[in-house]
Amino acid sequence: MNKSKHEGVYFFWSAAIILCMLVAVFVLGFTSCKKGTTAPSASEIPEQSTEPTESASPENSTAPGIVPSPPASSEASVDTRLPETADMGQDYIDKFVFLGDSTTYGLGYYDVVSDDQVWTPASGTLTLALWSTATIVYPEDGTEIPIKDAVSKRQPEYMLITLGVNGVSFMDEDYFITEYTKLVQAIKEASPNTKIILNSIYPIAASYPESNGITNAKIDAANTWVERVAESLGVKYLDSESVLKDENGALPESYTNGDGLHLNKDSFGLVINYIRTHGYQ
Repeated sequence: MNKSKHEGVYFFWSAAIILCMLVAVFVLGFTSCKKGTTAPSASEIPEQSTEPTESASPENSTAPGIVPSPPASSEASVDTRLPETADMGQDYIDKFVFLGDSTTYGLGYYDVVSDDQVWTPASGTLTLALWSTATIVYPEDGTEIPIKDAVSKRQPEYMLITLGVNGVSFMDEDYFITEYTKLVQAIKEASPNTKIILNSIYPIAASYPESNGITNAKIDAANTWVERVAESLGVKYLDSESVLKDENGALPESYTNGDGLHLNKDSFGLVINYIRTHGYQ
């Protein structure tokens, strides 16, 4: 009897232990399933939002949780183009050297600025594609010397470059940008402290013969190239063409000297005023 009694007690506790273990396993399994289907709390949500910010456009969206930064060029462009400022005065203009083609030559011809501020070849015009072999008349002594040599001698405080109107008739984008870039780099090397401004190419009148290969459409395209060169080299761009265009984007006939391409004295006055009120500070 005692043996049977002990066996019964042993069986009872063994069954109880097994039952408890089964209950524990069931509870743990149920809890685990429940946690997997419950939404995360606010504290579990990543701080970085997956929704695009103002700087991210739908077409440029990236993987969720990563918001692309705006292109560097968008901010650089704002710094490259000279904004409107207070009138810098005549003293500001007197610090400039104006380098360019026949659209620059008129500044001295009409006495808009002093002759010794205007740098062009003896012919009165400079073609962008030929800048590296061309010479300019150095005003101080009348000698004809390469542009880089003139810059090295003068060390201008400011230099405004207006080039490209001839080049648009035969230069493609790569050719134009390459030559303009080399010119600016040469000037920077010759005079590191010179503040360089790349001026927009001026528009032409509707009467100018399209057969010459120069059109306002080509000029508009080339001006975007000029600004890109300025941006890439860390110099300034001046949008002076904006004060010379009519409602059709052409140079008004009354602004020309009669040939549809070159400015008259009053038009140069508009450009000088634009330079003064969009100063390089």
